Amino acid sequence: MIDLDRAYSLAREQFAEWSVDTERAIERLDQIPLSLHCWQGDDVAGFEASGQPIGGGLAVTGNYPGRARNPGELRRDLQLALRLIPGPMRLNLHASYAESPATVPDRDQLTFDQFRNWVDWAGERALGLDFNPTYFAHPLAADGQTLSHSDAGIRRFWIDHGIACRRIAAAIGAARRSACVNNLWIPDGSKDLVIDRRAPRERLANSLDQIFAEPFPAEQLIDAVECKLFGLGSEAYVVGSHEFYLGYALSRRKWLCLDAGHFHPTESLADKISSVLQFADGLLLHVSRGVRWDSDHVVIASDELQAIGQELVRNSYLDRVRIGLDYFDASINRIAAWVIGARAVRKALLTALLEPTDCLREFESGGDFTSRLAMLEEARSLPVGAVWDYYCHRAGTPVGRDWLDEVRAYERTELVRRVAVDRDVPSETAELGFTFSRSGP
Repeated sequence: MIDLDRAYSLAREQFAEWSVDTERAIERLDQIPLSLHCWQGDDVAGFEASGQPIGGGLAVTGNYPGRARNPGELRRDLQLALRLIPGPMRLNLHASYAESPATVPDRDQLTFDQFRNWVDWAGERALGLDFNPTYFAHPLAADGQTLSHSDAGIRRFWIDHGIACRRIAAAIGAARRSACVNNLWIPDGSKDLVIDRRAPRERLANSLDQIFAEPFPAEQLIDAVECKLFGLGSEAYVVGSHEFYLGYALSRRKWLCLDAGHFHPTESLADKISSVLQFADGLLLHVSRGVRWDSDHVVIASDELQAIGQELVRNSYLDRVRIGLDYFDASINRIAAWVIGARAVRKALLTALLEPTDCLREFESGGDFTSRLAMLEEARSLPVGAVWDYYCHRAGTPVGRDWLDEVRAYERTELVRRVAVDRDVPSETAELGFTFSRSGP
């Protein structure tokens, strides 16, 4: 058994030689909330029971057993995930996760009442909540067009949905006493060549202006708009492109949402942060992992993720940025996917906070690029892992790989039971054909 206190003490001494205070880094890390996305737990299905495919260029791959099928199951899964992730957390909801004892109203008629259970649940756990209108998986989004639609009636429906969602988000923010980020993304675009790119964008701008017309207190609501390079079914043209939403956000004083999976693989999201924050009031980051095309793989400790953390810390942007996760993978255990991604983001932020930035900045400002590069490389060997393990232990979350044991135990009870119910067989019979991992090294 590793002596975590001893390992941390040695690491703290080593960081001190670089003029880095590990206690200060941990303190700062504990002030950064991450917003965990509800849709990883049920493959973006939601609770409307509409039977509509996801659509909108979204696709979830894999069929790992035990998907959450109702709000109770999803909340139980989230509770486990949240217990395994150190640091302050929020929960990010989509409008399609509305609940009602009767029929859930259509999206243009949604109110705070359909999300009261989520707010009460979050209140019991001291969680902040964020929100998103759902512009997909609906009959009026079947052709992939919503706020830019040429049909005024369809466009009106989606405008009213956006208005309803802002009211819900503001009410959530008031109830939780923490500003709710309401992030608007639409799938509108074209699979092939487009002659008129102007008219859809003019319609979208007008629709957005109507949605954002009603004012709300800043302490209740933060409005964000999310851009995209391309997607399934919108390979040739996306109405809400990066340039469109950058211009809209700056001209209307809204936050811009940058999603790490919404750009070309050779583009760096980290490089965009300082450009946007020269002019924007704030920035919402959706941390995802794109692989070759527009995809939402589970976040891991990649160079790109580390670059995002460094950019936020080096430039003191943490107070002007909200960080959320956004991926959906059904090829592995969904709870594990939450935990892997959130812990990776938290660890990337800690690594950035432990960087000897002041020393490196001095080299750079003095033109000593040799020392800058040399020290950057030497800093890679600093014992971040020992500080991370100590932080997890101090936060009351599992250290190292121990969290996976809890996920596997949950598989063998809760998730096996779901499979048994779906197959209408006893749990012990369902377990015989189960594909879950049994044990680790």
